[in-house]
Amino acid sequence: MKVDLFDFELPEERIALRPAEPRDSARLLVVRPGHDLEDRTVDQLPSLLRVGDVLVFNDTKVIPAQLKGIRRRGEAAAQVEATLHMRVAPDRWQAFMRPAKRVAAGDRIHFGHDGNSCFLGQLDATVIEKGEAGEVLLGFDLSGPFLDEALHAVGHIPLPPYIASKRDDDERDRSDYQTIYAREEGAVAAPTAGLHFTPELFAALDAIGVERRFVTLHVGAGTFLPVKADDTADHKMHAETGSVSTETARALNAAKARGGRIVAVGTTSLRLLESAAREDGSVGAWSGPTDIFITPGYRFRTADMLMTNFHLPRSTLFMLVSAFCGLDTMRAAYAHAITDRYRFYSYGDASLLYRAGEPDKELDD
Repeated sequence: MKVDLFDFELPEERIALRPAEPRDSARLLVVRPGHDLEDRTVDQLPSLLRVGDVLVFNDTKVIPAQLKGIRRRGEAAAQVEATLHMRVAPDRWQAFMRPAKRVAAGDRIHFGHDGNSCFLGQLDATVIEKGEAGEVLLGFDLSGPFLDEALHAVGHIPLPPYIASKRDDDERDRSDYQTIYAREEGAVAAPTAGLHFTPELFAALDAIGVERRFVTLHVGAGTFLPVKADDTADHKMHAETGSVSTETARALNAAKARGGRIVAVGTTSLRLLESAAREDGSVGAWSGPTDIFITPGYRFRTADMLMTNFHLPRSTLFMLVSAFCGLDTMRAAYAHAITDRYRFYSYGDASLLYRAGEPDKELDD
């Protein structure tokens, strides 16, 4: 499929730099197949669900994965930045480096030079491997919980590029860019649909008999990478690690058996459910890396509804929602959102999508 199909113009002022307050006061665009659009707010979500429905949340927790450092090579030094995106060992992370041309395999990097200090006063790493597009494998001198402590001391919240280019991260982002139910550390980007939930909204959902279940997918920095290929067939997804417990899988299968609807909160939850799906549409316990890439023509097996924020043009996430609800429907929904001044991206407003009945046949070619 041509990537140009997923392009649209977004005015700069539609990009949210801070979340709504309170979180559940954000706007919610309800999107049903056939261009059926309805303007709501997130705190009205209980009126759109019913007893027996199950909300599936991603309980990953964002870590301070943006690191500023100094690369040393003999007597030469250069300032660099690293964005960690996937842990591969207790002392090793895959990361994106900027400027990539300043680092090579074997280089030593000393993080925390911007005034912070960490455990033992330093956080040093070696560039073990360097791949394409500035991706490297970093081997840290610290390991396990000692490395985690150091990252919290010297790291910055890895705000998305479209926010970071307009302002620096601050202490407020450490809470704003985290869901209230986050518990499994490892993400370098928030599962942003979940940012809208509050204890008050949870209580309202409990009152009408809507269940909550949790899965874990550690979102990587690859989620912000643009699709540079002209055709979706030529795009390579970065893998992310996740898991679905036996308990959660059984609960979801039981809910579907009794007629309840599965509502994925965020594209990360949906991608993980589809990774764990069996051919018959049931969900199994699952753990490991996933690089599932969903575009129109994909046949979904799990979620009936998807709550998600508004995504970047030409992004894999806009491709996913177009697969879920239909490309023409999503084009119409985004045109309405732009005209009606919805706030876009990670700190922006939300949408509630109903799954289309059949994939777009004409897009399979």
